[in-house]
Amino acid sequence: MGGDALTFKLFGLTFNTTNIVSGLIIYAIVFFTLYGMSRKIKMKPTGAQNVFEWLVDFTNGIVRSQMPAAEQGRYSFFAFVLFVFIFFANQFGLIFQFHWNGAEVLRSPTADPVVTLTFSLMVMALAHFAGVAHNGLGGYLKNYTKPFTLMLPVNIIEEFANFLTLGLRIFGNIFAGELLMSLIANMAFSHGALTIIPGLLLELAWQGFSVFIGSIQAYVFVTLTTVYISRKVSE
Repeated sequence: MGGDALTFKLFGLTFNTTNIVSGLIIYAIVFFTLYGMSRKIKMKPTGAQNVFEWLVDFTNGIVRSQMPAAEQGRYSFFAFVLFVFIFFANQFGLIFQFHWNGAEVLRSPTADPVVTLTFSLMVMALAHFAGVAHNGLGGYLKNYTKPFTLMLPVNIIEEFANFLTLGLRIFGNIFAGELLMSLIANMAFSHGALTIIPGLLLELAWQGFSVFIGSIQAYVFVTLTTVYISRKVSE
């Protein structure tokens, strides 16, 4: 896209300034958006409250379709927050892309595999914790030998593959979308008026498609999250 991310070192560790700044901005956007939607709740919802309640019903529907009834209440709020944050994170780079000295200052955090794999690690850790809490350590470990003991290596590889695909799927889609958007913008200004108009039209079309892709990826991520947790608490 626009170059390498900004970084800084602290206590011998390297921190990604671009992801930190972009993430904090998205946290603020999510907080104030949800606060604005829900601060004046009415019995007969109108306007923003309708959107808020639709989002809650939508994510609750994902949880209901994948998880046992006894477990749904524990994960509904988690699914809601996860969906809203990832949705805004996916769309962030379509509007806010800022470069300084050849480095990216603002972009979608989900266009970085470190961020998406961190989300993936969080989800898989929660799923395994839920499995141990629900079945006990012995019952949890026993599930790796089903349907027979020889499946143990396959089941372990499957867990690692789930971790990778959950994080890399969303990264690949968002990174490719923003990269292509940057290429279209460069093409639009490459030959003056000859390319500006077609480039602008193509950019608008691609932005609309990217909004759709970002929404789908947020839905897929949350759906797979509930699937992985459900498998652990249902076994």
